[in-house]
Amino acid sequence: MTLKTSVLAAAVGSLLAIGMSAQAADKPEMEKCYGVAKAGKNDCAANGHSCAGQAKKDKDAKEWVSLPKGTCDRIVGGSTAAK
Repeated sequence: MTLKTSVLAAAVGSLLAIGMSAQAADKPEMEKCYGVAKAGKNDCAANGHSCAGQAKKDKDAKEWVSLPKGTCDRIVGGSTAAK
């Protein structure tokens, strides 16, 4: 490998690394939103079970989904605390 090829490869690699770190920083802060999950569409353990996707009924006040912070307050029936 020549010096020119090595420098070019290092430059491309650093640009890729910078791009990946910028994407990671764009993720919004998330919060649990209770009372809005459809049956079988909940996130993680709650209400007597240990896995996501095991909610038995729609809009159970003890089941939650993860949403970007501030979104839950705008959903009818949504709450950031379990009832």
